[in-house]
Amino acid sequence: MKIGNQHFRSLWWNEQHQVLQIIDQRLLPHEFRIQDVETLQDYLNAISQMRVRGAPLIGATAAYGMAHAMMQDPSDSGMELARQALHDTRPTAVNLRWALDRCRQVLLQTPIFDRARVALQLAHELADEDVAINKRIGEHGLTLIREIAARKPTGEPVQVLTHCNAGWLATVDWGTATSPMYHAHDAGIALHVWVDETRPRNQGALTAWELGNHGVPHTYVTDNAGGHLMQHGEVDLVITGTDRTTRRGDVCNKIGTYLKALAARDNQVPFYVALPSPTIDWSIDDGVAEIPIEERDESETTHIQGTDGDGMIRTVRVSPETTRGGNPAFDVTPNRLVTGLITERGICAASAEGLAELFPEHAQNE
Repeated sequence: MKIGNQHFRSLWWNEQHQVLQIIDQRLLPHEFRIQDVETLQDYLNAISQMRVRGAPLIGATAAYGMAHAMMQDPSDSGMELARQALHDTRPTAVNLRWALDRCRQVLLQTPIFDRARVALQLAHELADEDVAINKRIGEHGLTLIREIAARKPTGEPVQVLTHCNAGWLATVDWGTATSPMYHAHDAGIALHVWVDETRPRNQGALTAWELGNHGVPHTYVTDNAGGHLMQHGEVDLVITGTDRTTRRGDVCNKIGTYLKALAARDNQVPFYVALPSPTIDWSIDDGVAEIPIEERDESETTHIQGTDGDGMIRTVRVSPETTRGGNPAFDVTPNRLVTGLITERGICAASAEGLAELFPEHAQNE
């Protein structure tokens, strides 16, 4: 997507210096900074410290991490050590495991002397695949927005609410939940997006930054405003992303998504989830019981980052010194609360049958 007049992906390979470059998302929306990822520890830090974040982007970063590792030590033991270290950075997003498993499968069939080249080519392919998948998600999601727009009075915008950041910053490009919004805006459909702040890390600010750069009208609201907006008819559609979806359509996404789904059901607002197929975990059924929920550092809840009056980025404490912070990073929305899943192959019901219809090759293997 564009920042000013320049097109950026969320990560890219610098051919001249043979190094991965990323946007350090910890500093957004206040500062745009590019970081070189030069060592395996840099890759581990990029993922665990959320310099890169979002399930698809984590997977792509891990693939480049494997390529880097093969440049250093292409042996079987070197590959396995790097794979395990990258796998352990974050437990919830299934794309991380998917990308690493795909890398290992290919590399085990590759002669050691050629592993560095093959691993880098595979990382490029995974990144390009992600862009193409997310573009198709946007094209399918556009049909939902177009249908709502056709029912509204001329000039009245379609009101979409989203939670967390499932934009191009969370993928390689386009985003998942935001892709239909970008496609609708580019198609000339009047659109307004309610952007949840998404505490504790305020990823909604990243969504607002993205939408603003693309010219999409939007409003930044507190997490608890969504139900109120729905009660008063100010939301036509909810679209979120997901970090892991079970084979029966339960959705694990940023903490607070479940509450949005409950409010949407109570107010008869369609609740859709946009997801690339690598985010589906075909090995599990019950998301509440089976998906591990990452518990992040309590400082993310007790402190908050922003800019002061001089434009300097500061971190301040918002809770009493003696109060502990709890920080589950995700929650699970049961499939009964999900109107439908927007995938690169089309839109389906959030059910085992719906997913099996779109992805029969996976359903048959289970």
